[in-house]
Amino acid sequence: MIRRMLPLLLALAVVAGFGWTLYFLYEKSLEKPIVYETATPKTTDIVEKTVASGAIVPRREIAIKPRVSGVVEKLYVEPGHHVKQGDQIAKIKIIPNVVTLNSAEARLDSAKISLTSAEKEYQRIKKLLGLQLLSQSEFARAELEYNLAKQEVQAAGSNLQLVREGAARGSGKVSNVVTSTVEGMVIEVPVKEGTSVIETNNFNEGTTIASVADMTDMIFQGHVDESEVGKLKEGMPVSISVGALERTRFEGALEYISPKGVSNEGTIEFEVRAAVRLKEGTFVRANYSANADIILERRNDVLAVRESLVQFDKGKPYVEVETAPQVFARKDVKLGLSDGLNVQVLEGVSPGDRIKQNGVGPDGKNGASGHGK
Repeated sequence: MIRRMLPLLLALAVVAGFGWTLYFLYEKSLEKPIVYETATPKTTDIVEKTVASGAIVPRREIAIKPRVSGVVEKLYVEPGHHVKQGDQIAKIKIIPNVVTLNSAEARLDSAKISLTSAEKEYQRIKKLLGLQLLSQSEFARAELEYNLAKQEVQAAGSNLQLVREGAARGSGKVSNVVTSTVEGMVIEVPVKEGTSVIETNNFNEGTTIASVADMTDMIFQGHVDESEVGKLKEGMPVSISVGALERTRFEGALEYISPKGVSNEGTIEFEVRAAVRLKEGTFVRANYSANADIILERRNDVLAVRESLVQFDKGKPYVEVETAPQVFARKDVKLGLSDGLNVQVLEGVSPGDRIKQNGVGPDGKNGASGHGK
């Protein structure tokens, strides 16, 4: 019985499979209608801007340098301290040059010998004057030489002390104590106690002991590409975002555009600087990385559409407006300012118009077509 039913079952399976295949091919051959999504114009602000990358830095940062060479004996400040003009920054222990020290000692010894000789001569002339054996002019000459010898001893002693210690007694001038030349915050101390330092002079800029800056007067310093620099003008408003300060933006104004570009990895960039208006209660650290949106032009509360909705025919812009359900007609438009995402529409559409999107519809089909349907 089973053997007799088996061929019949196989035949029915083949017929069913053939029928399902025909139905599947028929369904695949039926093209589903394309459903286009639409969007409406909106009232928004259009801002054309260019972006400059850089950092927030103090407008004036002063490097404090020593006036003598030696070793840092004592540091009186550390980064974050506020100092006034004349406050002590560090003390330098002078390591005198052997030749200079020997010369200073020899000068002092020679001055003392000269003083001894001048003093003896002065006393001798003074006695002879008392006996009225010499004129007053000869006594005045001996007294002058004696006073000059005393002055030379004092000068040689001060010079020796300067060579050894960097200061002379009673002078009130201490060259081995480094003081701040401005008022501000110490933002960097690149040396440590025991570090050898070099004095600043005509041939060497010297070792920086500390950097002092006014942290209430900050600027944005960055670079823009040469393709954008031609659009910039001094005084343009700037909106600055700092990566380390989330949700905080600072306003400012462009105040400097470099007249000369520099090459950076094959591209020419121009330096720009902008004054930053700090917000009360917000502390901005030096060299925070930041991006500055330099506002080239702005339109507030204007009718705009997404740029992806605009099509072009021989350079003329147009959109497709829905006149009936899924029926669209071409409308030429006049465009205004664009920010790269949205574009201002001056003429051609109204706030209630439904504009066909030139993308993929909800059914997965490509919604792009000609200028009408």
